[in-house]
Amino acid sequence: MNKGAVIVVVVTALGIGAGAGYFLAGSMSPVVMDQMESTSSDQDVLFWRNPMNPAITSPVFTKDDMGMDYLPVYADGGSGDEAPGTVSIDPVTVQNIGVRTVKAQRRDLSRTLNGLGRVDFNEARLARLHPKTSGWIESLMIEETGTKVNHDTILLGIYSPELVAAQQEYLVALNNWEAVRDSGAAQMKKSSRMIVESARERLLLFDVPAHQIKELEKSRKIKKQLHIHSPFEGQVMNIGARKGQYVTPKDELYLLADLSRIWVNVDVFEDELSWLKLGDRAEMRVRAEPGRTYQGKVAFIHPILNRKSRAVQVRLEFDNADLSLKPGMFANVTLYVDPQKSAVVVPSEAIVRSGSREQLFVVRAPGKFEPRDVKLGVSAEGWTQILSGVNAGEQVVTSSQFLIDSESKLREATAKMMKAMTQNGDANMNSKSDMSMEGMAMDGMKMEPGTGKAAATSAEMSEMDMDDMSMEESSHDH
Repeated sequence: MNKGAVIVVVVTALGIGAGAGYFLAGSMSPVVMDQMESTSSDQDVLFWRNPMNPAITSPVFTKDDMGMDYLPVYADGGSGDEAPGTVSIDPVTVQNIGVRTVKAQRRDLSRTLNGLGRVDFNEARLARLHPKTSGWIESLMIEETGTKVNHDTILLGIYSPELVAAQQEYLVALNNWEAVRDSGAAQMKKSSRMIVESARERLLLFDVPAHQIKELEKSRKIKKQLHIHSPFEGQVMNIGARKGQYVTPKDELYLLADLSRIWVNVDVFEDELSWLKLGDRAEMRVRAEPGRTYQGKVAFIHPILNRKSRAVQVRLEFDNADLSLKPGMFANVTLYVDPQKSAVVVPSEAIVRSGSREQLFVVRAPGKFEPRDVKLGVSAEGWTQILSGVNAGEQVVTSSQFLIDSESKLREATAKMMKAMTQNGDANMNSKSDMSMEGMAMDGMKMEPGTGKAAATSAEMSEMDMDDMSMEESSHDH
């Protein structure tokens, strides 16, 4: 092949390339051309994206099957330390899609356990009154169940022969003591004193009230009826005897309960028991008082597990000064366990959960949102603890974050794809540069060492001479 033929081939190839470039430029729509011209000065086109399916991209401009132009995706021009997936949105668009943000803050937070509770009596404030001796009910001062009584309120009067005999013994002992009190017989005085104290102690053991003992000492007259008093302030829950009834020590006369402090029993499952401890805060709501929340605490954890329900009964204590809580009520109970003091928290709706990842979008600048992988802690009252990933005071997105997340995921995938393409391109360039120039020599030629010029071998030159000779002979024949 002579030099003229080589020149013709090169010129032809350049013409074809120029024509293809002219045809490609002419096939672009005016909108795409305007976009390229308006951004070519300060932005580079990373790739081209299908307008109907953003997952389909092309490294060069093209059209889809319907003839629609692929859209250019430009470099953001941001700093190199931006996290992958960072999204920049025009402020007008941010307002249109309703993006709202809030600052991460520090506050006390606890894990919550929910359960169904049962309101019950406070057993420490419960009294069951029985007579200490047999007798007859002579008078009944409190006759209605539910009646409120105060401390030392007289409940009933009982006649008992044993109580009458005990009064007589006390009066005899008291008279003997007064007779020898001023005598000089020390041993007799001591004995009389001991008998008086013993007789008085017997009356006290029979639950004879102190005021009746004083009346007996003053009047020196035996009382037929002895009173039974209320030991504390509370409500009468049950009356077990009526006027004229014969009773014995095994009969329950009254059941009294102090309802100013109430118990609530709730079941906690065994897998949640490790978080619970005495003194943890509890909240309770009942249907009888809608909108009201009662505050209490964990007072006791039973040591036995229920084999059928696999739960442990936990006892809570609540104030009930207005008696709005009634034993037998059901209640919705919330236990705040595993308290975290001064924890970094964000609204729970700000968290984007995708598979095994939890993310937040942090505002880096107006209209710029960075995705952050976070580690979550406890959740309560609409707040979630952030163990790592976000600091207090940083602004996080609480609405429309799923729209931002879609664009972030797309940009992150695109960045990975472009990085892979760049790495593959560098690898191909390195492999080409390592190829020997001798291996790229044209057929029938070899490179002269150190010169870079091609030289023909002797055998090939002989073949060329023979061809030239045959051509000359044919010309002579003509």
